[in-house]
Amino acid sequence: MEWRFVLAVLLAAALETTANLLLARSHGFRRLGLSACALGLAALAFTCLAYAVRGMDLAVAYALWGGFGILGTSLGGWRLHGQRLKPSAWAGMVLLIGGMALLRLA
Repeated sequence: MEWRFVLAVLLAAALETTANLLLARSHGFRRLGLSACALGLAALAFTCLAYAVRGMDLAVAYALWGGFGILGTSLGGWRLHGQRLKPSAWAGMVLLIGGMALLRLA
């Protein structure tokens, strides 16, 4: 698996995370500028994912994208929005990282 495809998945996850964090600030699509930006970033994230599946299996690309997106959104919500994460959430993120590492090694 070439690194450019892995980088495309990481970029897709970063774009998705940013879009999700913007959605939280858009107050349910009431703030149109933030909403439009979030939708545009989500479209770019799917574009990066589409590029990534040219060089890796869809299941691996999607799992990595989703996993990194969950991690980024959870940590971003905790850091930027003051959302509380229970100990089980932290344990789940550790397991998620382990699962993604195993997928990458497969």
